[in-house]
Amino acid sequence: MIKFENTYSQLPQNFYAKVNPARFPQPNLIRFNKDLALELRIDPSEYSKNDLAQIFSGQKILPGSVPLAMAYAGFQFGHPVPQLGDGRAHLLGELAGYDIQLKGSGQTPFSRKGDGRSALGPVLREYIVSEAMHTLGVPTTRALCAVTTGEDVQRQFGAEPGGVFTRVAESHIRVGTFQYFAFKEDIESIRILLEYTIKRHYPKLAKLETISEKALALLIELTEKQSDLIAKWTSFGFIHGVMNTDNFSLAGITIDYGPCAFMDEFRFHKAFSSIDRNGRYSFFNQVPIAQWNILRLADTLLPLIDENEDNAIKLVENKLIPEFSKFEEKRIKALATKIGINDYKESDKKLVMSFLEYLEKESLDFTLAFRNLPKLYLGDKDFYKDTIELNEFIENWKKRIISTEGLDKINPYIIPRNHQVEQAIDFAYKGDYSHFHFLVEKLNSPFKEDDENQKLSIPPNNDEKVYQTFCGT
Repeated sequence: MIKFENTYSQLPQNFYAKVNPARFPQPNLIRFNKDLALELRIDPSEYSKNDLAQIFSGQKILPGSVPLAMAYAGFQFGHPVPQLGDGRAHLLGELAGYDIQLKGSGQTPFSRKGDGRSALGPVLREYIVSEAMHTLGVPTTRALCAVTTGEDVQRQFGAEPGGVFTRVAESHIRVGTFQYFAFKEDIESIRILLEYTIKRHYPKLAKLETISEKALALLIELTEKQSDLIAKWTSFGFIHGVMNTDNFSLAGITIDYGPCAFMDEFRFHKAFSSIDRNGRYSFFNQVPIAQWNILRLADTLLPLIDENEDNAIKLVENKLIPEFSKFEEKRIKALATKIGINDYKESDKKLVMSFLEYLEKESLDFTLAFRNLPKLYLGDKDFYKDTIELNEFIENWKKRIISTEGLDKINPYIIPRNHQVEQAIDFAYKGDYSHFHFLVEKLNSPFKEDDENQKLSIPPNNDEKVYQTFCGT
């Protein structure tokens, strides 16, 4: 039997608003992640499809659950917004230490005149991409359940079927959660949130004697986690799309799959999000943005680091800023591993960058360019455009590595390509979920080469290319 805990509801009432999910006319189960359910100590055999649809659309509230909408603020595209919060999400509680949250489950006090609903498309997109990311070894939220609601929602292109997505996360604490209290100059709530975050995600820091030491150590630990995360994003050509501080996790996981995308042809500063007009969150700009977000968290912690703001800033500059070099080091090291360098040296950066520059110049597919490296090493250039730059890379590359053994376990054969995700959504809107299920299942074996995966490995033709992605709101 599912029985929730809810540690977040035990925090002061200004951290959230208790509110029940909306009522929906006819929830219907699309997919339930049985493997993840077992990890959460849910026995799927105890529940019918209708039971699951009722529970994970918020129609049936289970024992221990205290549905709530979390309060947070954020810097959106660099601009401060003092109040955001869960405007279309309800935290049901925790299972096995993980947050269970409904998305698209109705209005809350933070809805900002929105309807609190979700169209079905963003539900299916997040299910596909978050599970694919997990399989690739990227720290991420997970997909537990997807349901239809039996009603339409109005979006910019007209009426769309509604859906609810059940997201599983180590927590939903964001930089924006701290900023919510910083905007209010509520230092005591920041202290409480810091202690809660440490207890939940960084328990070894609880042994530190002072709150100042804890705050600084948290910043350093988060830098470690986020630099690992961005390196993994880079290695798979993933673009988050909207790295606002309210989408930046204190658990160091990928959260909020809105206008995200995987690159097809390589561009250093590729951006997909329809609202990212200046490329703030483009592919190679994700490192400086991550650093900027951590500094915004540091801003909120300055009163806890030292009563004298100047002293607090100096401590951050001396303790935290030197750690930022890890972002670039890990990013390049991850890319170096993809070409067969397992003993990375700083001098290898030139070789890595020369390959990326070649890919950009020739508009080659990012995923397949790395996947085909073993063939290139043996002299097969069929995938690549034979240029002076390519031959220079090959010459230097062969001097540097011994073999390409194992690269087929590092460089995936298939990824959730934008056009394939959109096709699955288009068919679902016509009542056919077979494409969605097929994509989810095949992406569970991203390194496997077989006939079905071969079809999924093919980049889009010009008519299939997706040039923009959109937020789910």
